[in-house]
Amino acid sequence: MISLKSLNEEQKKAVKQTDGPIMIVAGAGSGKTRVLTYKVAYLIDMGVNPENILALTFTNKAAKEMKERIHELVGSKASSIWMGTFHSIFARILRIESKQIGYESNFSIYDAEDSHSLVQNIISNFNIELEAITSNSIRHKISFFKNHMVLPGEFKKKHMHSFIDEKVAEVFEEYQKRLYENNAMDFEDLLLKPIELFNKKSNLYQKYKKKFKYILVDEFQDTNKAQYEIIKMLINKDGNICVVGDDAQSIYSWRGANLGNMLDFEKDFLKRKIFKLEQNYRSTKTILLAADSIIKNNKDQLIKTLWTENNDGELLTLIKCADEKDEAFQIAKYIKQEISKKKLSLKDIAILYRTNAQSRALEDIFRREKIPYKIIGGVEFYKRKEVKDIVAYLRVLSNHNDEESLLRIMNFPQRGIGSTTIKRMIAFARKHDISLYDTMARIFEVIDIKERIQKNVKAFRLLLEKYTDLKDKFSLGELSRAMVDELGVLKIFKEEGTPESRARLENISELLNSLSEFSSSNKDAKLEEYLEDVSLVSDIDLYEGKANSVTLLTVHSAKGLEFPIVFISGCEEDIFPLSNRFNSDATVEEERRLFYVAVTRAQEKVYISHARSRYRFGEVAYQSRSRFIDELKPGVLKEVNGSIGRKSSQRKSKKEIYYEYFETVDYEDFDQDNKFVRPGSRVMHEKFGLGKVTQVTGAGEMQKATVIFEGNNVKQLMLKFAKLKIL
Repeated sequence: MISLKSLNEEQKKAVKQTDGPIMIVAGAGSGKTRVLTYKVAYLIDMGVNPENILALTFTNKAAKEMKERIHELVGSKASSIWMGTFHSIFARILRIESKQIGYESNFSIYDAEDSHSLVQNIISNFNIELEAITSNSIRHKISFFKNHMVLPGEFKKKHMHSFIDEKVAEVFEEYQKRLYENNAMDFEDLLLKPIELFNKKSNLYQKYKKKFKYILVDEFQDTNKAQYEIIKMLINKDGNICVVGDDAQSIYSWRGANLGNMLDFEKDFLKRKIFKLEQNYRSTKTILLAADSIIKNNKDQLIKTLWTENNDGELLTLIKCADEKDEAFQIAKYIKQEISKKKLSLKDIAILYRTNAQSRALEDIFRREKIPYKIIGGVEFYKRKEVKDIVAYLRVLSNHNDEESLLRIMNFPQRGIGSTTIKRMIAFARKHDISLYDTMARIFEVIDIKERIQKNVKAFRLLLEKYTDLKDKFSLGELSRAMVDELGVLKIFKEEGTPESRARLENISELLNSLSEFSSSNKDAKLEEYLEDVSLVSDIDLYEGKANSVTLLTVHSAKGLEFPIVFISGCEEDIFPLSNRFNSDATVEEERRLFYVAVTRAQEKVYISHARSRYRFGEVAYQSRSRFIDELKPGVLKEVNGSIGRKSSQRKSKKEIYYEYFETVDYEDFDQDNKFVRPGSRVMHEKFGLGKVTQVTGAGEMQKATVIFEGNNVKQLMLKFAKLKIL
């Protein structure tokens, strides 16, 4: 038997309980990955066939790490476990069984960008003009409803309340139809189609239900309706389901995650056993105390109390800054201090922010201060245009019906096939009920296309046919390199000679390397397998944390990671929590959980920063500090006025003059709500009504404010007499 000596008592109990429904409530840093790893190994050690174990995670990175750890415990048996993300596992099942629901096994997987492109094409084809909603909004609506298992028919019956909804329904219906015609599925389909398969084919349903005797689900709090439905469908008569999660870290409702799945587990499985992992191995006592004081303000939660044998550690530090530029400067300053004081590496430090847009100011200062950094969640490698272009070629070789990929590469590199030609080809394809790929073979039948362009289309089709024939004869590396050479893409980028073209050249070279590595690690590797990996990879899957650079990432991307030093930036109302004025209490609770996740990423030290002004939507706005700062338990936080004494050697812009205005004021006074009128303040005047302060001049009794009131009524007022009420 494997040894469980390294586990604490509660962890051992959770591992040894193998039968029936089990929920493991695993607090942040409590060793849930270790428990899941040992639990799977323990089952195999008991004699359970690894092929009968289904372990579902939310990232490929987590699945890979767990599989490696299980391999260390039980050896090569670990390779037979059905372990992976929901999407990868059910894509695997669909590859095997897709013909049962009318799909070919070489179906394409559309990412968000592909889906958006398809929606745009449908809107264009239907000549839909909507000022009130964008194509991206329609795509998000479709994704939202599919995550809640609502398809076009039900959408029309229950969710169509306006003219815009009618148009969304029209696009939604065509979107599903086009996916099917393209032999393609989007991310949501990878969860919905297995349910459709199991409902239509009872023999297959029984096959998989019998196969998976033990089901384990990681990050259960992040499951959506479709994921939970699949899980419940596959649980066999013995009810051997083990879910692991932390309700306090449920942060994905915007993509359909339903915290109720975890909160209601006890109702769904009356004979369940619950284990609580409350000992934290990651953070100091002070960090845990701070995190607990935040999350206890939420109403919807499973009660638990994290504790640790780690030392007390340092207090959290709150850095009060003038604006986003000053905030970045202060963070850079404290990074240098930490490295010098504690002899840390740059890779030990992470800066978290609520939205990607906040990284710009940080990047500007870090480049100036020569601090190496790496952004997680920027433009992911496989989403870069030149990479997607080459991948689109490979997708067409695999699946000729993939119209979106074919449209992407029709004129890349340029071959004189313009938008007018493409529209006529699409019209021909629709009229004759054939694919765009087949239309290319009949290009001479398409009217009003010049002979020169017809020849170009024919040559393009012949090139695709050539490499389609070669794909089963060459390795993936050989096939892709030969095709890229014939396309002349590398030559084009070399001749351009610009920094941008050199970067694109390097990206394509890296893609070719990844194809070669994939095929060399598996001699029987198929193109479809590589394309599936590319479609389902996330930015976190590519993160290794080995480079000696500061990590910049959103709090969402930081989930599952840990760092000795963590900076949480932009802690202001309307940023973190995001736009709380328009949010429900439930949304604010999720923002609080997100803040809890941010704090619990830290092992040794947390810095929190907020700015008093920030450029937002093209103008300077006064910012109030986040309510979450005020929810921290007294005694866990020390405050510093970051920008006092900072000098600027650069030419003063209007923004910097505004910044210096803040430097002349006592920072403590700024924290006293409604005491000072400042640029950006919203005010009420008993005569002029609502207004916004655009400028403050003078000092003391001579201080004046320029205010724009409703109706563009601009007034200069002496503050001593104005009696403005700060809103």
